[in-house]
Amino acid sequence: MRIPAAEFIGTFTLVFFGCGAAVIAGADIGLTGISFAFGLALIGMAYGIGSVSGCHINPAVTLGVVAAGRMHATEAIPYIIAQVAGAIVGALVLYIIVTGKGGGYDVSATGLGQNGWGAGYLGEYNMASAFLFEFVATFLFVTVILGATAKDAPAAMAGLAIGLALVVIHLVGINITGVSVNPARSFGPALFAGETALGQLWLFILAPILGALASGAVFRAGLLGDRQ
Repeated sequence: MRIPAAEFIGTFTLVFFGCGAAVIAGADIGLTGISFAFGLALIGMAYGIGSVSGCHINPAVTLGVVAAGRMHATEAIPYIIAQVAGAIVGALVLYIIVTGKGGGYDVSATGLGQNGWGAGYLGEYNMASAFLFEFVATFLFVTVILGATAKDAPAAMAGLAIGLALVVIHLVGINITGVSVNPARSFGPALFAGETALGQLWLFILAPILGALASGAVFRAGLLGDRQ
């Protein structure tokens, strides 16, 4: 149970602090602050649970590792279950906290850090832009992860490199989709954010998975280093 427990805690932390920064402190820290909240949460967990599970805390990352040939498909199942559960509980705890705000908090109107696109959502980018961003961003994110955790890479720097990559992705993409690159991160808040978020959830599952599988395939083919 060590690996599922680590992945549960890691994904909980990412959702709670990342989405929490957007919902609770977004007006004060802005997009840059939110970007760093996600990246720093990942860095902290990378060093906190990395030695236990590798700190995937992201179903797309787990599937990318499988596609790269570094994990068997059956090993991925407890990872993904724990990640989704951690994201749901992280979003639930955040929901309970924000709805206790004096004067009330309307989640359906203000949101819970959910991802989205289209009219009324941040930069109002269309579905094609959202899908392309999530695919490309996840491909590049998983490429950083697979490269930073390769045998010949400096292991002590992996968590920092991966976390900073997530910061950059958020700096570019928050106005496009709010940035998913992580189906679990999208799933948790969408459960509490209402019908629109749930209706758009498919994109934040499909695009990151396809991007991750593409990155894994590149590594498996040996185009970016030896297969592990």
